[in-house]
Amino acid sequence: MNLYRPAGSTAEGPFSLVVTPESAGWGYSGLRVLELDGTRTVTTGDAEALVLPLSGDCRVQVDGETFELTGRTGVFDSVTDFAYLPCDAEATITGSGRFALPSAKTSRRLPARYGPAEGVPVELRGAGNCSRQVNNYCLPHTFDADQLLVCEVLTPGGNWSSYPPHKHDEAREGESELEEIYYFEVSGGGMGYQRVYGTDERPIDVLAEVRSGDVVLIPHGWHGPSMATPGYDLYYLNVMAGPGQERAWLICDDPAHGWVRQTWESQDVDPRLPFGGSA
Repeated sequence: MNLYRPAGSTAEGPFSLVVTPESAGWGYSGLRVLELDGTRTVTTGDAEALVLPLSGDCRVQVDGETFELTGRTGVFDSVTDFAYLPCDAEATITGSGRFALPSAKTSRRLPARYGPAEGVPVELRGAGNCSRQVNNYCLPHTFDADQLLVCEVLTPGGNWSSYPPHKHDEAREGESELEEIYYFEVSGGGMGYQRVYGTDERPIDVLAEVRSGDVVLIPHGWHGPSMATPGYDLYYLNVMAGPGQERAWLICDDPAHGWVRQTWESQDVDPRLPFGGSA
């Protein structure tokens, strides 16, 4: 399975990136990035989805509702408002910019809804050179969906995030089974790095240099760190979904590295956070 997909390698028509459950080789998580200057109609089929502006603004018309998304100039600028699209829907998107459409297969149809930017919880996680910002768009405690989980992580240059390495590939006490997509953008044309590794029973081995528009797929295994090289801030959009009856994001740290969390108690959060004055 090809777990690293460089920018442009999955482009289809107006979409600069297309990852479906079928192309990923798994069952639930998907992501499309729409490059728009005008109007485009998209269908959701057997998946629920968000329209999440990466840059620009748009109008979304779906199920007789109209949502005006103010958007943002770029991912490091601020959080954004967004729209929720139910499964078996046809949506017309009018505007200019780049728009992420994270998705998850589902058979439960919820109503189309608007997610205001001011309702997105912004969390400063970690400390010292493990400081990062997490924008919690569509998680169980922030926005209702059936299977879809979506957040953004912004890491200042020189810092590590998605660390300690963690996994969520077993349905058990304290852990949920979730497939995950990492979509990256890097400031200033720079690069970052993403590590994924497995166990003896379920081996996986990825160490990818990532640039804007790249994707790393995580079907299972420990993932992290996500490394922002000095001078270049790192952004990634996380899309998760899985087979569990309960919509939950429960993780298990790699026991070899979980002790790192204790070191944060004596350190301050990186003063470069939050980006864009989001918190």
